[in-house]
Amino acid sequence: MSSVNKVVAHSLFTDFDISLWKAGKNFRAYDKLGSHVIEVDGTKGTYFSVWAPSARAVSVVGDFNYWNRQEHKLNPRWDSSGIWEGFLPGLGNGTVYKYAIDGPDGEHLEKGDPFARLWEVPPKTASVVWDTYYEWDDKEWMDKRIEANGIDRPYSVYECHLGSWKKKEGGMESLSYRELAVELVAYLKKMNFTHVEFLPVMEHPYFPSWGYQITGYFAPSSRFGGPQDFMYLVDELHKAGIGVILDWVPSHFPTDDHGLAQFDGTHLFDHEDPRLGFHPDWKSAIFNYGRNEVRSFLISNALFWLDRYHIDGLRVDAVASMLYLDYSRKEGEWIPNKYGGNENLEAIGFLREFNETIFREYPDTMTIAEESTAFSGVSRPTYVGGLGFGQKWMMGWMHDTLGYFKHEPIHRSYHHGEITFSLVYAFSENFMLPLSHDEVVHGKGPLIDRMPGDEWQRFANMRALYGYMYTHPGSKLLFMGGEFGQTTEWSIEKGIDWNLTKYAPHKTLQKFVADLNKLYQSTTALYEKAYDPKGFEWIDGGDHQNSVLSYLRRGKKEKDIAVVINNFTPAVRHHYRIGVPFKGTYAAILNSDEEKYGGTGNYDLPKLKAADSEWNGRPYHLEMTIPPLSTVVLKLQGKK
Repeated sequence: MSSVNKVVAHSLFTDFDISLWKAGKNFRAYDKLGSHVIEVDGTKGTYFSVWAPSARAVSVVGDFNYWNRQEHKLNPRWDSSGIWEGFLPGLGNGTVYKYAIDGPDGEHLEKGDPFARLWEVPPKTASVVWDTYYEWDDKEWMDKRIEANGIDRPYSVYECHLGSWKKKEGGMESLSYRELAVELVAYLKKMNFTHVEFLPVMEHPYFPSWGYQITGYFAPSSRFGGPQDFMYLVDELHKAGIGVILDWVPSHFPTDDHGLAQFDGTHLFDHEDPRLGFHPDWKSAIFNYGRNEVRSFLISNALFWLDRYHIDGLRVDAVASMLYLDYSRKEGEWIPNKYGGNENLEAIGFLREFNETIFREYPDTMTIAEESTAFSGVSRPTYVGGLGFGQKWMMGWMHDTLGYFKHEPIHRSYHHGEITFSLVYAFSENFMLPLSHDEVVHGKGPLIDRMPGDEWQRFANMRALYGYMYTHPGSKLLFMGGEFGQTTEWSIEKGIDWNLTKYAPHKTLQKFVADLNKLYQSTTALYEKAYDPKGFEWIDGGDHQNSVLSYLRRGKKEKDIAVVINNFTPAVRHHYRIGVPFKGTYAAILNSDEEKYGGTGNYDLPKLKAADSEWNGRPYHLEMTIPPLSTVVLKLQGKK
């Protein structure tokens, strides 16, 4: 016999809620669907509701009824919404449960709750009744968040996998959310990053998927603690002045038996035809973006993290795979759209609605697309035909830049176009420059291994790479470990090797990145016009013989300029002339060759007075010594 009373007929839905759900416009569906601890007629219990339109019967099973699917059956709504619901007196937070679903063909399924706020710790797969109440202490951050998230603000993002950022001493165990709230927050503060981006925190059964195969879209992974623990981590990050971006995966979902696949015995969340509904790269299911209820589910999920967890932005994974029907497919393996093209019109419509909704509801947040093709207008407003994202990863810059740095410096003069080509299209989108986790896995090795030469040259190349990255138009993203020159490929089991920071080359590189972040945030010319062609101007982008790049970055004020010189060879360039637009004295605010960064320390740059003669098509010039394998940034002194 069950220790819980029978199901009581009860509903949290209004007719309007249902009409919105069916129209694909219920973007707060998490307020009603799922499990909710409430009180009905003076009796506390849990209300359950689940969308399973093709089911013959749905019941709630768990330890409380010995997993008996005949015991607590939910009631189907009368309105053809496909929602089953009911109130179970006596159940509360901590109740472990699943939905037992009888499919249309008589199969017996046991599914986790798509809207569950908490799941059991994997490898267990049941959902857990839980609330998301939390007393936030980040009002100061939330009130002025627009100042940190504005399009004309600096974005220096630390990409982090929570389970492998740091392992507990002497073991393989990950830090908890509460432990990360101490150690990670302090580290990000020390390193001067403006934002942290977490690889997917949503519940996923397979740890080596890095979080990209999600089954629990509304729950932070219980591997590291509960919902309130993750909220505490976000709270502490905000109190430290650090924004939080989550990796979000609406592009596909795994086919685990307890997840969304074949949820009610049919292809409820995906397409039945594998040419539309199965992803050949990840062996996973593709959401059916044309189904209204699926759109309600996904956009509700996006808003849920901004609403309940105070998240500041969403980086949307694998957008390219959503946009094209023939993505990773050969001829005959995909179905053209109604016009005969390869664009996924339903996914395009979904992404536009997603962005419109996010920026309407939370205009002080950010959306960022991981999109690797030449699809037009990814970060342009929907009213001009764009997808509406705030920013887009600049994959071409990443590919060309890493390719350039792999060349021996003596050969770089023949590959000069690789390092300058990004400026041809740099302002076609609002670009973020990523050196992400994808560049240090699958046999690619760590970033430091792409750098040629002896140990000194390799680290000098890393400093030159980061100096170029931080002075190039666009926001910045760096994956954990890259900031100190991790020497092995990323492993989620081992984590990153913090012992390296005891050694001078790694410690000084780490200091350089911290100072770069500080410089970036304090130098308005480096970020105020990051997406405006008026914010960048070549001084000399064609000096391929010396492998030297020189350019201006401009802020909003006329004389707010930064002069950037990159020397991508170990040769010192003496008496090198740089044309500048204004008369006056220029001082070095960055020299990557300083001894404190692991450089030679032999080429301190004095204040330079602009000579009154034309050079590089400008009325004045500076003459200087450019250190080897370096980035130098000069600032005009005096009144702006």
